[in-house]
Amino acid sequence: MKNIIFIAPPAAGKGTVSAKVCEKYNIPHISTGDLLRDEIAHETKLGIEIKEAMAKGEFVTDEVITKLLKKRLSAKDAKKGFILDGYPRNITQAKIYDELLNELSYEMGMVIFLDISKEVAMERALSRIVCSKCGLSYNLLVKELSPIKDGICDACGSNLKARTDDNEETFIKRFDTYMKETYPLIEYYEKKNNLVKINVNDKSADEVFDEVNKIINNKKTK
Repeated sequence: MKNIIFIAPPAAGKGTVSAKVCEKYNIPHISTGDLLRDEIAHETKLGIEIKEAMAKGEFVTDEVITKLLKKRLSAKDAKKGFILDGYPRNITQAKIYDELLNELSYEMGMVIFLDISKEVAMERALSRIVCSKCGLSYNLLVKELSPIKDGICDACGSNLKARTDDNEETFIKRFDTYMKETYPLIEYYEKKNNLVKINVNDKSADEVFDEVNKIINNKKTK
């Protein structure tokens, strides 16, 4: 079973490598944000409560997220593995997740930290462009992530543009906040001997994926 959590600062390439892993191993990408949005979209009783809480500017409780996560992880397609995105965000949630895996009789899985310097991450972020229509993301610094035709989306042919939040000041704040909030999680999983670190500063998306693939297969053989 391949249960994977990626811990990665902004612009480390988590989305790209996650997509490659999901495709290769045919496992679902489970985002807690998507679970919340789906619940709201289907106007379930819980979804209405979530929508009302968010409208008031309130945080969604760990209890609600755990309930949604348990339901999703119990689905048939998650039983052979999954990539969990957006959770856990703190030590409390990490402990809840441990209990949930135990309750579902799932393996502890692996936590992969995509380590990148602030300087390299910022350079990548400031070179990022997105499709104005479908939202597909590209990066002009990375050959395999660049569009085939300059300024045009490969998927839908619409114009590409820089993200409004991809500026130096905003990025530095996002990066520093993420690392401050996430570092305790890194320590938590290191103490559990459950964290593998990959330095992605000078690696292409394919090279990072190759390393992740080796980690997955090494874990499978143990």
